[in-house]
Amino acid sequence: MPQHNLTDRFCSGAKSTEVQTDYFDEGHPGLALRVGRSGSKNWCYLFTLGGKRQRMTLGTYPATSLKRARTLADEARASLKAGHDPRTVLAKPDTLRSVCEEWGFRESARLRTGAERHAILVRLVYPTLGARPISEIRRSDIVRLLDTISDERGPAMADRTLAILRSILNWYASRSDDFHSPIVRGMARIKSRERARSRILTDDELRLVWSVAGNQGAFGRLIRFLLLTGARRSEAAEMKWIELDGADWLLPAARNKTKLDLLRPLSAQAMTVLGPRPDDVTWVFTIDGVRALQGFSELKSKFDRAMPEVIPDWRLHDLRRTSRSLMSRAGVPTDHAERVLGHVIGGVRAVYDRHDFRDEKAEALAKLARQIDRIISGRPTVLTLRRVERAND
Repeated sequence: MPQHNLTDRFCSGAKSTEVQTDYFDEGHPGLALRVGRSGSKNWCYLFTLGGKRQRMTLGTYPATSLKRARTLADEARASLKAGHDPRTVLAKPDTLRSVCEEWGFRESARLRTGAERHAILVRLVYPTLGARPISEIRRSDIVRLLDTISDERGPAMADRTLAILRSILNWYASRSDDFHSPIVRGMARIKSRERARSRILTDDELRLVWSVAGNQGAFGRLIRFLLLTGARRSEAAEMKWIELDGADWLLPAARNKTKLDLLRPLSAQAMTVLGPRPDDVTWVFTIDGVRALQGFSELKSKFDRAMPEVIPDWRLHDLRRTSRSLMSRAGVPTDHAERVLGHVIGGVRAVYDRHDFRDEKAEALAKLARQIDRIISGRPTVLTLRRVERAND
């Protein structure tokens, strides 16, 4: 039995030219990483009980880390020394929560929406299925969970939860010899054709939203800022004062969906919404001065209750679509408006055109702000005046 000083680097690169190869860990007798020819990797603990050689599985790698495998091997050795069968003592199957947390540590932490995904799991999944062994979770369990979420929080949140669970269970299945995800196609609550929205706020709705936002603190300022910039909710809500250089807001690549730095030269109206920069505060939009704005479902519900009139079926992301439409209405060239939103211009221009378009984006955002000013003040737009002049000719 060859011994190795196992490290994470060794384990991740370990291969087998045989049907399977056991790499035993120095300093932890009995612990071995069993590598199959297909690349599967399992932790094993080999021991002698009743004069017979026995083997038990401690988990798969990397779902079960080297550190965790050593801890389990130590526990198995201690139970064996006490006269117990370690297979009985350590019979603790992976629960959905333990798998989710392992996935969060290894995969989700690198994602821009990692914190949001974790919050959804804690709030909506763990109370119902978190303690269940993952091997015992059936398709019907997930369907019932999604039905409850859809009834209480809407089909969009049910589909968001389904997407997170699909990623986790597929990840676990790729590291297990036996597990197969119970999620199949057709479980989504919203069909793909229905998911694409075209909703924008009308002028009357925009005036109402803008007016109510003036009395809704940090969340109201965020709503006005979203309209004036066309930014995504997460981009603006997690904005830090350090990202501002005068009126230039540089969204870092780490927070941008396209993984590229994005410069938005803010309009005077947007800078007014931000207000003066306070001392010793990191986040631009914050309630307590310590954390970035969060809890959007509750804040949106409170905002809607404050409205004197009901605006049907509107969401925060509709503000981004509204801003884009208003830029077209104000005569902003399509390419410039798309760059303000942070969309990547494809084709040969993406390769050869290295201009940063700062001035063009500044003009686009200024035109957007003026368009919003006209709407909230009730003044007709320039386009409307031109139509009237042509009608009178």
